[in-house]
Amino acid sequence: MQLLTYSADTPELNLATDEALLLSAEEGAAHESLRFWSSDRLFVVLGHSRPAHDDVDVQQCRRDGIPILRRQSGGGTVLQGPGCLNYSLVLRMDRSKAFSTITGTTRAVLERHAAALIPFLNGRVSMEGNSDLALGGKKFSGNAQRRLTTCVLFHGTMLLDFDLPSLDRYLREPRQQPAYRRGRRHRDFVMNIPLTPALVRDLLASAWDAAGPAVDPPLPLAYRLVNERYGREEWNLKR
Repeated sequence: MQLLTYSADTPELNLATDEALLLSAEEGAAHESLRFWSSDRLFVVLGHSRPAHDDVDVQQCRRDGIPILRRQSGGGTVLQGPGCLNYSLVLRMDRSKAFSTITGTTRAVLERHAAALIPFLNGRVSMEGNSDLALGGKKFSGNAQRRLTTCVLFHGTMLLDFDLPSLDRYLREPRQQPAYRRGRRHRDFVMNIPLTPALVRDLLASAWDAAGPAVDPPLPLAYRLVNERYGREEWNLKR
């Protein structure tokens, strides 16, 4: 598996790079890959089918200059920014029978991540909801996937040093909540785990046997996707 550590200059290009990696692998132009990235600014990311006004305080985001973007994968709406470490896995579905279904893929990936992190965390790491990792009942990693014919993009975030109160400022309380949330506000439901980005990168890279030398991202395709989709309000705020 190829290793890629690449953080783009803009949120739009970061999202587009994930999709470009998936499309390149699907077309046979790239291998399986593990990418790590982060952002130095806050931005909202809607799940593919999520209505912006249901999930986000759109006016507050506009007042504060917080971009609202939409990704290609499913799942819920998240707030990204400093203190989040993002990973993106592009996997071939034929690597294992587990990857032939959505639930199988989720379990296979999150079990591997939990096993890598458990020795370094004081508490019980568990899979919760549809695709969360939690420590002692508090969410620290949300994840989503997009599936094509032969490859799947499975990506997510690890909260390491994120400004948790900002979640309540920009995101609305979701109407549908996993049982383990127990009605808690965003800031009370999630937590940062006490690990450094470098350690988490090393643990996940080792778990997936991802090794250097790091490859270059498919930037021409990513820039095209920004122009066609991620940089366009009609995509990001579609109803």
